[in-house]
Amino acid sequence: QVQLIESGGGLVQAGGSLRLSCAASGRPFSRLTMGWFHQAPGKEREIVAAISRSGDTTYVADSVKGRFTISRDNVKNTLYLQMNSLRPEDSAVYYCAASSWSTIATMTPYYNYWGQGTQVTVSS
Repeated sequence: QVQLIESGGGLVQAGGSLRLSCAASGRPFSRLTMGWFHQAPGKEREIVAAISRSGDTTYVADSVKGRFTISRDNVKNTLYLQMNSLRPEDSAVYYCAASSWSTIATMTPYYNYWGQGTQVTVSS
């Protein structure tokens, strides 16, 4: 089992920044492919970004490319999402997820473990 605990969400004005963190425990963190997803009310859960086990390969959704950066610290067992130039449409619950797949995955069925989510609200 893997436990994932997100933090760092909150209320921010448009144009502002937030940094989400996800602390992982239960399995060797460096053996997990990781991802961030978000889900707005009434919408499907969607990939925001994903990162390989070593951190040398990343994927970022087109909607946040150039504004969001995913990274990981395999010593601290922590995943990060740096969010800059936030827009009202970025408002959602953000979930950290872990996958046993050896390559980056962008679809929810490939992820075995999920955090409880953290709310991000961007005001205009």
